[in-house]
Formats: sequence, C-alpha cells, structure tokens
Amino acid sequence: MKLNEKGIEKHPAQTIIVSNLAMGAWIALGTVSCWFLHPIAAWVYLAVALLLVGVVLRKLVCTNCYYYNRWCGTGWGKLSALMFKEGEMEKFSRSVGVKIAPPTYGLLSLVPLVLLIIALVQEFTIPKIVVMVLLLLISAYSAFLSRRKGCQNCKMSTVCPGSVS
Repeated sequence: MKLNEKGIEKHPAQTIIVSNLAMGAWIALGTVSCWFLHPIAAWVYLAVALLLVGVVLRKLVCTNCYYYNRWCGTGWGKLSALMFKEGEMEKFSRSVGVKIAPPTYGLLSLVPLVLLIIALVQEFTIPKIVVMVLLLLISAYSAFLSRRKGCQNCKMSTVCPGSVS
C-alpha cells in the first residue's frame, strides 16, 4: 500500500476546527430546512445525520484509515479511536464505509433541499430562500473546495476511491 508522500502527517488545529464548523453548519442548515416542513422531520434528520456522520462512518471509514488515532483534517481519526478498535488499513479502499460515504454526504444536502422545496411550495418566505442558498453554498464548499484541499493533504488519497486529488 503506497501512501501519499505529500500528505500531512498531523493536520493543523485550524483545519480541524474549520472542517468541523463547516460540517456543523451543514447539518444545522439541513435541520432548519427540514424544520420548515415539519419539526419531526428536522429531529429525525438531525438524529440520523449525527448518527451516520458521527458514529457509523467513523466506525466504517476511520478505523481502517492511516489517520486512526491521529489528527486528520477533521480530527475524526482521534474521535474514532475513542469509540472503536483499530481496523486494517489494507481494507480501507474496499471497505463498505468508503462506498457509502459519498451517498451519505449527498443525502445530507438532498433530503433537506427536497423538503425545503416542498415547504417553499406550501408557503414562499424569504427565510426559506436564505436557508436554501446557505445550504447550497455549504454543500458546494464541502463537496468541491474543502474536499479537494482535504484530498491533496491526505496520506490516503492514493488509495481512496473517493479522492479528488
């Protein structure tokens, strides 16, 4: 297994903080978007998003990653080590987690956008438009800008099927 030699060994705290703030904003905006349709939809979205992002993907992706128990670009390697036993790095590229991560993150945007559009059809308001624009912006940032930079600095980018570097 050949790792990216240009990858960062220990990511700076600033990167980790910005990454987590962006993820928090993404989930918060998704939750607000769902709330516009119905509060129960928002609570379900929030619970599922936190469970998938904070637990399931940490188990299925991070336990097999080089950054397990290290400071990756999100700090989730350290989080994963607090919750789960280390896996095998050789299994990373073919793990189920790497396969379900893209659709999981895609649904973080798609589900609230669909529910928000339904809410907009029911009643058009400026706050809904503002939340939709912000959700689209944070989704684009996470999917393109943040991801590209993160992949360039990641030791696993040479073996990760989701890498854009």
